[in-house]
Amino acid sequence: MSARTTTKKPAGEPGPSPDHGGRRLPRTLHPLAWWVWALALATAVSRTNNPLLLFLVLAVLGYVVSARRTEAPWARGFKYYLYLALTVVTIRVVFRAVFATGITPHDHFLFSLPRVPTPDWYAGIQIGGPVSLEAVLSAATDGLRLACMLCCIGAANTLANPKRALRVLPGALYELGVAVTVAISVAPQLVQSVQRVARARRLRAGRTKGMKALRGIVVPVLEDALERSLRLAAAMDSRGYGRAGTATRRSRRTTGALMLLGMCGLCAGAYGLLDATAPAPLGLPAMALGALLCVAGLRTGGRRVTRTTYRPDPWRLPEWAVAGSGVLSALLLFTNLGYDPARLNPTFYPLTWPDLPLVPTAAILLAGSAGFLAPPPSPVRKADSP
Repeated sequence: MSARTTTKKPAGEPGPSPDHGGRRLPRTLHPLAWWVWALALATAVSRTNNPLLLFLVLAVLGYVVSARRTEAPWARGFKYYLYLALTVVTIRVVFRAVFATGITPHDHFLFSLPRVPTPDWYAGIQIGGPVSLEAVLSAATDGLRLACMLCCIGAANTLANPKRALRVLPGALYELGVAVTVAISVAPQLVQSVQRVARARRLRAGRTKGMKALRGIVVPVLEDALERSLRLAAAMDSRGYGRAGTATRRSRRTTGALMLLGMCGLCAGAYGLLDATAPAPLGLPAMALGALLCVAGLRTGGRRVTRTTYRPDPWRLPEWAVAGSGVLSALLLFTNLGYDPARLNPTFYPLTWPDLPLVPTAAILLAGSAGFLAPPPSPVRKADSP
């Protein structure tokens, strides 16, 4: 007689979304879905220069991140992307104020900076001079658009598990993906190590401020980082990281040629799409051909890397919904259906209050629906924490 045994699934492993009562169970969303959503939203941001829409994008990103992030170390870094975004806007405004281009009689004068004389060969650019409100607002809006793109990438890094993202990478990019994953997880691990050492010093009634406390914290943190790197190296070596597969020299040359030709095709296609005077075959056909060559090169190069997948991440209805909300938002902003495209890029000369077009607003709010379309995050396992 044989007894029937059941094995309890770990909390962090992907499982079915609904249970028998119709309630969604916590699970980890496929990382590719979050990256498709974030990149599509960044593409939509590149289409507009309207500050109202850009602030709405930041609000959507903040809502989705706060609603669907986990307690993992990499999920705590979105606020640093916000600091970086604020720095980008500040630098853009400062550069516009320092390298002034002059003001017109209709501009609103703010202040004047000391003017630095420039040589004749530096004509066309002046350093210092009067600064107008229109110039500051225009520079702040340009910086805000770039800041929103950075925050989109930060949201993807916050929501997507970088270790699980390695599973969807092609074999040719696996080693590069491992290096990027290790680099992404270094900063959160160091912060957690510093907090742990500082907490231990407080429990021992040690100094927590000053140079003596700094020396007492730096040495244990460096020792912890060295031990972690040795454990990582041993784990990677035991899993055969960096060992070549069955690829021959001819296969490697073929892969290199396909990737080189594919990148050239992508560059030519991008130039053809951006330049209206370029020939028609230099646009979309060249980009499609370059993409096909790159895919062929990645497929050929992936033969030298042999990988096994344990419990692959499922791609179910929530993944389609999250990725589709981002892609549909980008399509609505690029098709110009139901609104005037000029409202996406308001002018500050003359200074007027920007409008909030209905269709682009609905498109951005549609991307924010990922906050409740995605299943609730599963609690992080100890294996995922440093």
